[in-house]
Amino acid sequence: MTSLAGAVAVVTGASRGIGKGIALALGDHGAVVYVTGRTAAAGQHDLPGTVTETAVGVTRRGGTGIAVPVDHSDDAQVAALFSQVRAEQGRLDILVNNAFALPENLTDPEPFWEKPLSDWAMVDVGVRSSFVAARHAAEIMVGQGSGLIVATSGYTGATYTYGVVFGLCKTAVDRMARDMAIELAPHQVASVSLWQGLTMTERAHRNLAARPEMTRSPVTTPSAGSSPEFPGRVIAALATDPGLMDLSGGTFITAELAARYGITDIDGRSIPSLRSERGSPIWGPLAQESHDRH
Repeated sequence: MTSLAGAVAVVTGASRGIGKGIALALGDHGAVVYVTGRTAAAGQHDLPGTVTETAVGVTRRGGTGIAVPVDHSDDAQVAALFSQVRAEQGRLDILVNNAFALPENLTDPEPFWEKPLSDWAMVDVGVRSSFVAARHAAEIMVGQGSGLIVATSGYTGATYTYGVVFGLCKTAVDRMARDMAIELAPHQVASVSLWQGLTMTERAHRNLAARPEMTRSPVTTPSAGSSPEFPGRVIAALATDPGLMDLSGGTFITAELAARYGITDIDGRSIPSLRSERGSPIWGPLAQESHDRH
């Protein structure tokens, strides 16, 4: 197992779900992980999980978990988070932008004109908040001349999934990761976006139990799904890859990177790529496009 001992990470939206899984996986590799999210105490959300519980789990797994309750729609709270990281650690090696405001109606079949305008919160906490966090992280990483910024995205960046606003958000973070990579390249800071398929989070288990017909859809079939820790295993490999800058600017299917690095899920399964069924990323690595031009 590659080591992230001494590395400092921030994982946003990690009270539960994919963020929690990523934080735990980075803890497996010995990282110091700042765990952020809005749920500070049990009972504040109808799904289980708090930032404190995730941080404790990180420490139990061999890392150092630090819980910081943050509402990522509040710029001042985000700024305070990164000021804390700088003051306590003096560096930042990995930012995983995972915070997202998933509405309860996300998988409901109604068209966009029948869904509430409040669904736009997905843009505020999912796109804008990712930019704000990346801006603060970049200030630290550029100063030290290294770092990795990861956006969690999905196949919906190229194919319709659930609804208009959801697709808009995921396409936007892919492009944002790409353009940030261009500006970060001279400073040896990498930026990538990772496409997850179905991830068996607490919410996914609840939704599939309530709507079993979803299990027959290629978007939500459990047989192709991964654990929430799977992308964290891939991010750990990325962060320790000496060729990381050659990947910067790219949008990658997590399952394909896992195959590249010889990574399986926590149960030993190889997670399939759904490229042929659900579409291909738009953005390749900057280095590859530069090579192609020459």
